[in-house]
Amino acid sequence: MAGTKALLMLENFIDGKFLPCSSYIDSYDPSTGEVYCRVPNSGKDEIEAAVKAAREAFPGWSSHSPQERSRVLNQVADLLEQSLEEFAQAESKDQGKTLALARTMDIPRSVQNFRFFASSILHHTSECTQMDHLGCMHYTVRTPVGVAGLISPWNLPLYLLTWKIAPAMAAGNTVVAKPSELTSVTAWMLCTLLDKAGVPPGVVNIVFGTGPRVGEALVSHPEVPLISFTGSQPTAERITQLSAPHCKKLSLELGGKNPAIIFEDANLDECIPATVRSSFANQVRSYVKRALAEGAQIWCGEGVDKLNLPTRNQAGYFMLPTVITDIKDESCCMTEEIFGPVTCVVPFDSEEEVIERANNVKFGLAATVWSSNVGRVHRVAKKLQSGLVWTNCWLIRELNLPFGGMKSSGIGREGAKDSYDFFTEIKTITVKH
Repeated sequence: MAGTKALLMLENFIDGKFLPCSSYIDSYDPSTGEVYCRVPNSGKDEIEAAVKAAREAFPGWSSHSPQERSRVLNQVADLLEQSLEEFAQAESKDQGKTLALARTMDIPRSVQNFRFFASSILHHTSECTQMDHLGCMHYTVRTPVGVAGLISPWNLPLYLLTWKIAPAMAAGNTVVAKPSELTSVTAWMLCTLLDKAGVPPGVVNIVFGTGPRVGEALVSHPEVPLISFTGSQPTAERITQLSAPHCKKLSLELGGKNPAIIFEDANLDECIPATVRSSFANQVRSYVKRALAEGAQIWCGEGVDKLNLPTRNQAGYFMLPTVITDIKDESCCMTEEIFGPVTCVVPFDSEEEVIERANNVKFGLAATVWSSNVGRVHRVAKKLQSGLVWTNCWLIRELNLPFGGMKSSGIGREGAKDSYDFFTEIKTITVKH
């Protein structure tokens, strides 16, 4: 038809080659609501081919020295950085985040992931002890696990995919990855850089498709001994069920309902801008309707203000930043993760009260505490049931230190040492002399 735009067609990347699929699913431009891309609707056959390629590539890649693997990861980082603008444009269009955010956070952090693990793999040490009275020496070695199954979410597509691929490769594993079918474009683009960077065929394989078809085939495959997943709790429960018969290693980074605790002595000039960014950074109308039905007050945004959009964007996925007050702690808006620009503001009277209320949710991923009282900052941070607590700041990350949640926010930690431990097996060797 005249004037019809050609759709972007993605292909699976298996054994160093792009391969078409027999069926595809539509992917939408969130700014217009229109189909702009077609993603492979892969299944068991594609996973079998990817696992086969990864298994065949494993002996060669795992025998490379850490220095050799580090060089390849740095080359991937260099190529990605050279294409930063192209990747940022694609991430913004595919995921819906602002172009500024993709340029300043998502793609630079993806570059940093490769560089960080390229460096950290060179600095791990092993343990050694001696038993002189028995004439024995004991030491530990770490070896790569094998084929790593990696499943990443839609909200930080390349950022979190590379956070998994980089440490898996650095440790000597090969990879079969499944990005979200909602945001697959930058993962596909990454594949075009791998051969140029010197990544051998089969070391990284990316299979696109849905969770029930691709995800389940990957998780239940007997020759994939390790699964790293970021996503929802229900999906994590399914992964646990499918992995249990094979005793797979699991790292599950799940949702969060992250409290921002602002005390009366907080520096509001610093606190308010950071809290606004943390509350409205994600891109749900049903929650707001339920809050209204429960008697809450909507101060601005959904249902209060009019959203004016250009004609071409009126079918897009836009929502005004929404602030809710007079809401009960038991409300779904206070207990469930909302992937939308919605924040709830509730008062409290004491440290003890706010700690109890903040901990009274099933999640425990992260929290922020704002106060000029140093003693209070330490007390509250220690008592919060969160894997990460930012105090008087937000989203400042030290990649050497652990990241992960408590309670229903997941199992395991990620970071320099934690990722290395997860993507390797430890072995104790005893030598009698």
